[in-house]
Amino acid sequence: MAKRRIDTMEENRTKLMAAARKAFAEKGYAAASMDELTADVGLTRGALYHNFGDKRGLLAAVVNQMDSEMALRAQKIGARAGDDWQRLLAEASAYIEMALDPEFQRIVLLDGPAVLGDPSQWPSQDSCLQVTRRAVARLIALGTIKPVDPEAAARLLCGAALNAALWIAASDDPASVLPKAVEAFHCVASGFLMQTA
Repeated sequence: MAKRRIDTMEENRTKLMAAARKAFAEKGYAAASMDELTADVGLTRGALYHNFGDKRGLLAAVVNQMDSEMALRAQKIGARAGDDWQRLLAEASAYIEMALDPEFQRIVLLDGPAVLGDPSQWPSQDSCLQVTRRAVARLIALGTIKPVDPEAAARLLCGAALNAALWIAASDDPASVLPKAVEAFHCVASGFLMQTA
């Protein structure tokens, strides 16, 4: 039975994203050749343009995929933590720590903002924001954190975690910056906790 056109398109899209992820990680966005990338997977530049519009569109798709993977990984780590507050801190800390991953660092944290602009506007970051907003609303309902606006708190917490990761990725010594960034994030986050008498 002949392959359906939609299946072929999805297969081509998957091949191109895998090849791009490898090329962007090894060479960086600027040095990655679209001719080499498409040839490596037996496709033409036309397939790239059809699926992603251009090289920038391909990077956006790869960044979205990777950032979403990192968020899921952070959620799995958070799920192993104690209560809702500990889960929130564990997820954010895990995301910040992923800034040491060379592939994530180069593609999402360095090339992504340079090419795609403000990360807080990316679809993957919006998804993270909504998850955090729901967690904050739960923590307010439980009386764990102060009754602040959940959207505002989520934006500040997500922004702090993202900026900590960006700082680590851009530093000359990411491993030495990591503990400082995580500690500072925890200090900022703890400002939302209810004061107990």
